[in-house]
Amino acid sequence: METRDLHHKVILKTGPNQAYEAILDPKKHSDFTDSPAENDGKVGGEHSAFDGYCFGENVELSYGKRIVQTWQADEDGWPEDHFSRVIYEFTAVPGGTLLTFKQLGVPEEVADSIDQGWIDYYWEPLKAYFED
Repeated sequence: METRDLHHKVILKTGPNQAYEAILDPKKHSDFTDSPAENDGKVGGEHSAFDGYCFGENVELSYGKRIVQTWQADEDGWPEDHFSRVIYEFTAVPGGTLLTFKQLGVPEEVADSIDQGWIDYYWEPLKAYFED
């Protein structure tokens, strides 16, 4: 299976700890995505978002700095036994936080859709969440 890596950088008008919490805390995550999310906030624990559309396991959690998770989407063209790896890194910058995001190993067949999904369903709502 051919795969592709995705890369995004987003400036958020908040501190690194708040940005980290918005991704990891299920209530805050649900608030900005307007969709059910689950996460126990522990390494080895499971996470899901968009009512189970995407899910995986927390691999590394460094408060306010870095989140690493396995990640799979319930989408046609995404093999059931394949997990990508998502990496969120949070860096304080003047005026807020630079969120550097990587998703490694996205199946090529769905890569364009997944890439656009991060923009439409994560980054734009997340930016708006911190501007309110």
